[in-house]
Amino acid sequence: MKRLKIYFAAAIRGGRTDAARYQQLIAFLQTTHQVLTEHIGATDLTATGETALTDAEIYQRDLHWLTTCDVVVAETTQPSLGVGYELAYAEKIGKPVLILQQQGPQKLSAMISGAPYFQRVFTYRTVAQAQTILQRELGFISGTKPPKMIE
Repeated sequence: MKRLKIYFAAAIRGGRTDAARYQQLIAFLQTTHQVLTEHIGATDLTATGETALTDAEIYQRDLHWLTTCDVVVAETTQPSLGVGYELAYAEKIGKPVLILQQQGPQKLSAMISGAPYFQRVFTYRTVAQAQTILQRELGFISGTKPPKMIE
C-alpha cells in the first residue's frame, strides 16, 4: 500500500470527550501512513486548543497541511466548526475525504451529508470497525485495492 499523507480532522475546541478514540485511530493510521495532524489525538490537548501558536499560525499551518495531504480523514461524532471548515476546504481543492461518525444520537450536519462531494461517509460502533473501514477505504484511495463493483 502506498504510504499516504493523512490530514486527520476532529474536534479540539468543539470538545475533547473523544480524544482517546482519536488517539487510537491515529495510532492505527500511523502503522502504514503519515498523519500530519497527530496532535489531534493528544489526550493532554484541551478544548482551549494549542497555546504555543496563534490562531493565525494554526490557520496557515493547517491550510498548508490540507493542501499537501493525500487524503482527509474526519471523525465527526463531536460537532466542530473547525472540522466543517476543513471539510469545505478539502472539497474546494478536490482532496479525497473519508468521514467517520460513531453511531449514536448525534447526526452529521446536513451541509456535509447532503453534499454530493462527500460520498465516503461511514457510521461505526467500535474503534475496530472504524479501523476496518479506514483500511479498506485507504486501500481504494491509494490505488492498491480496486473498489468493489456495484451490481
